[in-house]
Amino acid sequence: VQYVESGGGLVQPGGSLRLSCVASGFRFEIDDMSWYRRTPGKGYDLVATLPRRNGASAILPDSVKGRFTASRDNAKNTLYLQMNNLKPDDTAVYHCRRTFMSDPWGQGTQVTVSS
Repeated sequence: VQYVESGGGLVQPGGSLRLSCVASGFRFEIDDMSWYRRTPGKGYDLVATLPRRNGASAILPDSVKGRFTASRDNAKNTLYLQMNNLKPDDTAVYHCRRTFMSDPWGQGTQVTVSS
């Protein structure tokens, strides 16, 4: 099982980024997938969960609801996270993984929100 995340960077507050995650080593289309973020001292927080069906609505915590949207393309084994109106508190390393599975983490992609 492998995850390769990309799309992070440095952005000013209020800006946007689109993250991608390419997964391999399992049948992507039959698993729920999630985005997580990791910050020093806080560990991993769940950012979005996507049911396995293409087009299904993502489940988002209140902290990002209305600003983040998540989607998946099962034909490409790819997960996306569109982040709008970014805040400094969104600064973290973002990862994807099968929901509730103990897969190895990918390298993640760093998102830094700062003026």
